[in-house]
Amino acid sequence: MSEELDDIGKAPNGDDAERRRRAVGTHRAVQSIKAHHAAERSGMERFAERLARVVSSSAFFAIHVAWFGTWILWNVGALHLPAFDPFPFGLLTMVVSLEAIFLSIFVLMAQGRESAIGELREEITLQVLLRSEEEITKTLQLVAGLYGRLGHKMADDPELREMLQPLSTDDIERQLVRQMRHTQEMRAVAWRRARKRKKSK
Repeated sequence: MSEELDDIGKAPNGDDAERRRRAVGTHRAVQSIKAHHAAERSGMERFAERLARVVSSSAFFAIHVAWFGTWILWNVGALHLPAFDPFPFGLLTMVVSLEAIFLSIFVLMAQGRESAIGELREEITLQVLLRSEEEITKTLQLVAGLYGRLGHKMADDPELREMLQPLSTDDIERQLVRQMRHTQEMRAVAWRRARKRKKSK
């Protein structure tokens, strides 16, 4: 008898198995988003990502410090060599400006792609959380129904009644917008008061 009970306890419920399968699938989906997008990158996107990694390295910074220092010292006569770009270093200014323009474009391309992947991950996470909340609410409703069928009375708990209601993302969004507006208004009032105090002084 005890062995049968152990087998029953070890045997996974169909709903539990399905829930675990969905959780594993979702986890793998979130992990594979970047790999999937990486496989679909164009040659320009690959170059932009590699360039962004190089630009953000300490070696890139050290090379530029050495380059600018040598260029300036050379053209001010500190190295006793003939100047090819005398002060105010017009050629250096042009080269640095062109480098900054192209580096900015490639870095923005890499950041835009990473931002798109991040937004997709956030959307998937949000959908998973919403589905989890629906399952939790359904479980609470089932427990509350069983509790009533067993002849017990549920306590008059407003918080519990609110938890038994389905989650409304629109209500949450409206609440957040109201809170943000209230915070902005409070900051604006505080700023105006501080400005009045300064003028009164």
